[in-house]
Amino acid sequence: MRPCSGTLPAVIRSEAENERLIRALAELDRKGIRMSAAERRLADLWTLLIEDFEEKHCALKPADPVTVLNELIEANGLKQKDLTDIFGTPSIVSEVLSGQPKLTTEHIRKLSRRFHVSPEIFF
Repeated sequence: MRPCSGTLPAVIRSEAENERLIRALAELDRKGIRMSAAERRLADLWTLLIEDFEEKHCALKPADPVTVLNELIEANGLKQKDLTDIFGTPSIVSEVLSGQPKLTTEHIRKLSRRFHVSPEIFF
């Protein structure tokens, strides 16, 4: 998909097409200020096509609260026992991390403060 190849831009249908277009856009971007007006318009169009494909096919799905909590624990080098101040006892920490019981509003409030994250990630 080189600017001079004569190929008309089209909706991206596969990861291979997306990668090919990303490479072509990078090649065009190397021209910098030497890009013609037509090449700038083409680069803008390619950018929209890439963004559209990636939004539809590469978007992250929301994680369940237990997965989020486990990731935060691992990322911060913590152990289950380090969360007893939030949940009260090691057994409740263990139960929550296994998915039962669900996180309470109070747990979510304390966790969001502890990890400096929005409470929304636990919903």
